[in-house]
Amino acid sequence: MMRSLKGLRPPIKSQVKSEPERNIDKKVQLFKARLLFLRQWKVYVLPRFRHKTSTARREAKGMRREGEMNKRKLRRFALCAMLLALCASADAQQTGKVARIGFLDSSTASGMAVLVDAFRQELRKLGWIEGKNFTIEYRFAEGKPERAPELAAELVRLKVDLIVTTAAPQALAAKGATTTIPIVMVNVGDPVAFGLVASLARPGGNVTGNASLAPELNTKRLEILKDAVPKLARVGLLLAPGTSITRDLQLKELRPAAQALKLKLEEIETQIDAKGLERAFQTAKQKQVGAIMTTAGFRFLTERKRIVELAVKYRLPAIYSQKEYVDEGGLMFYGVDSTDLYRRAAVYVDKILKGTKPADLPVQQATKFEFVINLKAAKQIGLTIPPDLLARANKVIK
Repeated sequence: MMRSLKGLRPPIKSQVKSEPERNIDKKVQLFKARLLFLRQWKVYVLPRFRHKTSTARREAKGMRREGEMNKRKLRRFALCAMLLALCASADAQQTGKVARIGFLDSSTASGMAVLVDAFRQELRKLGWIEGKNFTIEYRFAEGKPERAPELAAELVRLKVDLIVTTAAPQALAAKGATTTIPIVMVNVGDPVAFGLVASLARPGGNVTGNASLAPELNTKRLEILKDAVPKLARVGLLLAPGTSITRDLQLKELRPAAQALKLKLEEIETQIDAKGLERAFQTAKQKQVGAIMTTAGFRFLTERKRIVELAVKYRLPAIYSQKEYVDEGGLMFYGVDSTDLYRRAAVYVDKILKGTKPADLPVQQATKFEFVINLKAAKQIGLTIPPDLLARANKVIK
């Protein structure tokens, strides 16, 4: 048994492993087949099921994150759209409302037509169309200032959104009638002195508008008259009947100014109508005045054409507080640009109707002043205007 074993040659290595090699070849073939399958899977199937790979998972996670961000953006967009819609709705409601403006004046509709037109034109520039988004309730006292409280109360009963007043008496009447409806003053000499506002910078309450500095300007008018008329000694001052704060403030300025200029101030009270004015000019001639002027304000403005004609008739040099007198043929004008004040009042009306409180709008002081000389009128009364005075004028009508 041992011999037989010893006689056997050791098996060749290749022969011993020949059987397993066949097994390996089968495994290799199987591996190659699987590899081909995987390649086919990668090429044809993987694009449909990328989420099954690690890269796809990362991409999917990024997509989810991006999706969340998009959702947040969408929510923000929806919120903004809702807010915009609400604002648009509120704006539409405001736009759809027709604002009612009360207009209170002591004179007449015809006398104030030019200035009222300037006011309406400025509102039109600011987007307000009369009859579409605003209306004006006019109340004219027809030269009877005592009617101001009654007319102001009437506007309050109409529940207007705002009241425009042309001068101090009307502003005081409106303030006495309401503490809630906003009031815009067009032309008040000294609103602090009248008790209409606490101060120019911080008016407080429901009143704001324009301050025209009228009392101080009267002093300047006296100076111009003295420069225009050689050897002038007496000046006639036309006064509306009755007493008022406006009149008292102007006299307080004019009396000492006349004394300083060595002028005699003849105060002539008159009714503001044809007969009254005729008598006033006759009185002026009797008192031997060398020139004439009126107190500043709108009461005389309605009769400006008649006053200008009487000044020519009695050959009296005159200076006026409103440019409209010169437009009617008057000799001289020095003062604020009234048209500008009405335009500026319209700007404040626009701001208030859009939500600004009157207390937050400082009272505006007049900034535009004009000096106009009408040489045609000078020639009519035989007056020669000194060259140096002509040089000071902003406008000379030839």
